Amino acid sequence: MDEVEAQLEITPVEPPNGRYNGKLDDKGRLKLPVVFQTYLAGIPEKGLFVTSIDRSTAQIYPKAAWRANLKMLREQRDAQKQFAKTVLFNAQDFGADAEMDNQGRITLNSYLRDKLNMDGQGLHLYWEDGHISLFTEEIYQKRLEASLANTIEAVDAMQGAGLQ
Repeated sequence: MDEVEAQLEITPVEPPNGRYNGKLDDKGRLKLPVVFQTYLAGIPEKGLFVTSIDRSTAQIYPKAAWRANLKMLREQRDAQKQFAKTVLFNAQDFGADAEMDNQGRITLNSYLRDKLNMDGQGLHLYWEDGHISLFTEEIYQKRLEASLANTIEAVDAMQGAGLQ
């Protein structure tokens, strides 16, 4: 069992399902929905890493999950090594350590907020692969359009693979 699995295994609650809305306050803090607050409060290590690995969406990682990602990125070889360097550069360029305060807020650094155009608009959050994904309305709409274009084909393929 790796470090992330060990951290998450002792968490008393399941990760949240579904999409949630959010917005930054005038100090750049994101008030997390209660389901995210409850989940993160159940993880023993309270530190978070807030970044963007793709330069269009933000990710909020529990520290254990981010450490596992760092290990994986640093272990890449051959053709994958350059991709790993790019992802790591993006993460460090946009990233900053953070913690959830006692009111369930996380401060997003000003560079990330500015480059991803997050101030003053609605945001979309969901739990994905060990982290919180955070989308602006513009990025959400682009992903929604892409999803609509192949929903039937995707559902058919996944039902064929065993989705019930």
